[in-house]
Amino acid sequence: MRVLVVGAGAIGGYFGGRMLQAGRDVTFLVRPRRAGELAASGLVIKSPHGDATLKNPPTAQADALGDHFDVVLLSCKAYDLDDAIKSFAPAVGPRTAIIPLLNGMHHLDVLDNKFGSERVLGGLCAIAATLNEAREVVQLQPMQSLGFGERDGTMSERVGAIADIFASGKFGSSASASVLQDMWEKWVFLATLAASTSLMRTTLGNILAAPGGKEFILGIFEECRQTAAAEGFSPRAPFVERNLTMLTTEGSPLGASMFRDIKQGQPVEADHVIGDLIARADRAKVPVPRLRVAYTHLKAYEKQRG
Repeated sequence: MRVLVVGAGAIGGYFGGRMLQAGRDVTFLVRPRRAGELAASGLVIKSPHGDATLKNPPTAQADALGDHFDVVLLSCKAYDLDDAIKSFAPAVGPRTAIIPLLNGMHHLDVLDNKFGSERVLGGLCAIAATLNEAREVVQLQPMQSLGFGERDGTMSERVGAIADIFASGKFGSSASASVLQDMWEKWVFLATLAASTSLMRTTLGNILAAPGGKEFILGIFEECRQTAAAEGFSPRAPFVERNLTMLTTEGSPLGASMFRDIKQGQPVEADHVIGDLIARADRAKVPVPRLRVAYTHLKAYEKQRG
């Protein structure tokens, strides 16, 4: 199977790089600047699971795409989705499977409208990674996983074939019969973490040490949980137990990537991660006052950033 990884940043570079390292047919769809970096220095991965330098990784640019790919692995930020769609659209054929790793759920509607729901699988990943100043992919923690599956819960032939490809990368991939539930649960955790640490501009541990900090975090989690339940995806008990423990661990250094983006003056996924959740809560008449405060803060940051 031919896999097109859209982008070779922290997420696409890591997962695509691991599959390429295993000898799979992987091509990175990149902009000219990134193509030049990869040609000059290779795709470099620094990781607790082992470093790798992949010389001259196969790359393509949007204006040169002609052939269809079997799988498109989409790892862009939500605010880049429209541009990403334009760039990889020529690679999508009748049998192409698109696996988006974006946060939230709104991107599924966008991709369905463009390519048809039969081509769009569910997908999610968990990894802390970034590009350093040398433009190397740096995995910050050992945690890594990539889940995907048919949105109707079937274990199709194409899912089985993709699972074999992903398994070779040894990054904790798994085909899921409940991928939409998995995506919603990730969204509940991510929105809680992003809203809390971005609004307070600090880590979970520091918030928990402040008066009312724990109650604030738990309040945001409950708003997100109730919204998911109203949409028909009530978080499962093991998820709730596990994530409440993570969110309330004293001294925790955890902070959302959105918080790191704010510190660096970068764009943020305010509308996709928090705004869309609020819109769904409003339709279900779920009160979300803490999420509204966090969203206002993020939109004010966007206005300031310009």
